[in-house]
Amino acid sequence: MTGGAGPHRPADAEALALARRILGGARDAVLSVLDENGWPMTSRIALQTDTAGVPLVLLSSIALHSAALMRDPRAALLLAPPPPSRGSILAQPRLSLQVRAELAALAEAAHLRAAWRARDPRSALYVDLPDFRFWRLRIRGGLLNAGFGRASVIAPGDL
Repeated sequence: MTGGAGPHRPADAEALALARRILGGARDAVLSVLDENGWPMTSRIALQTDTAGVPLVLLSSIALHSAALMRDPRAALLLAPPPPSRGSILAQPRLSLQVRAELAALAEAAHLRAAWRARDPRSALYVDLPDFRFWRLRIRGGLLNAGFGRASVIAPGDL
């Protein structure tokens, strides 16, 4: 995403700190991919970050979104803290990221599985299934909406 005129401003230190908290604390996200006909499709997925802070997802190879990423690695993520019990959801912060998906190396699988399981013990039900593969979602850019009138452009190296 590019900056410029309009309602979006470059991310300052406060905005980047909030974006990093959202990304680092996220345990799920909405993933948007392009289906075989080029139409957007979304799915709620489990998400973690690797040791470098890069979004990491574990997807079944039989899932439609895995096939879509194999065809076209361009995707988007929507991350948000849990919704408030009161007030408008639109006043809450959320982070939209443009990403490029890449399969993690098979040599990393054991290490990534152990780290994933340590962070989410309930994943023991599926983390070792043979059709699941790890994907890194390299951030291309995005937008932090920190509430009404507080939207900041996120550059590729910001997070």
